[in-house]
Amino acid sequence: MNRKMKFIAGPCVIESAELLDTVAERIVAINRSLGTDIIFKASFDKANRTSVSSFRGPGLEKGLQMLADVRAKWGLKLLTDIHEPVQAAPVGEVVDVIQIPAFLCRQTDLVIAAARTGRIVNIKKAQFLSGPDMKYPYEKALDAGAREIWLTERGNSFGYNNLVVDFRNIPDMLEIAPTVIMDCTHSVQRPGAAGGKTGGDRRFVPAMAYAAKAFGANGFFFEVHPDPDNAKSDGPNMLRLDDLENLVKNLLQ
Repeated sequence: MNRKMKFIAGPCVIESAELLDTVAERIVAINRSLGTDIIFKASFDKANRTSVSSFRGPGLEKGLQMLADVRAKWGLKLLTDIHEPVQAAPVGEVVDVIQIPAFLCRQTDLVIAAARTGRIVNIKKAQFLSGPDMKYPYEKALDAGAREIWLTERGNSFGYNNLVVDFRNIPDMLEIAPTVIMDCTHSVQRPGAAGGKTGGDRRFVPAMAYAAKAFGANGFFFEVHPDPDNAKSDGPNMLRLDDLENLVKNLLQ
């Protein structure tokens, strides 16, 4: 199995083609500068937003076309998430990695549909599960034929409107899967704590990454935006795009 450090980065949601190009151009530059192979991430639909009035994205058909355009123009590998089993097959035609959202990691049909595409499956650990609990979603994907499965840590809920990361989950999940990703931006969320939308504190993103590396994480996930204070989703916990290269460089050392 490939144990090389993996990086995933991109905006929370597809806001516009211009945003995708801005972020993709920077990621290509970082890959060239640092010799990395950062996977580009963006969601075509944020189906789990707090409020019905929250921005969700362009939807499946338009969103996949926009992601395909990123691949064609910038040559980047792609990751996006799915929320329904019917989305797996069309998404698998476009992206390299299909991500199972944390809230949905126990949805058997969703995990199986993703696995059957033949793409890499990244399963995010639910906020209500322990690291060892991820054995069962992993086994579902493996049994359905997935050739490569990643597990992602993103914190646990221990009360209202906050998350806590137990970094012991990382070595626990490394006993299940050879690749364990630290979601360094969603782990600093404060879910529903910003008046009908998710709050967070991006100051702690680098610390989350460095701590995860100390516990053995071999992949890192960053949602990034050139102007996170005005992002349409997850702005408070997204890393500023200008800060990505230095953080990746430090993690590689």
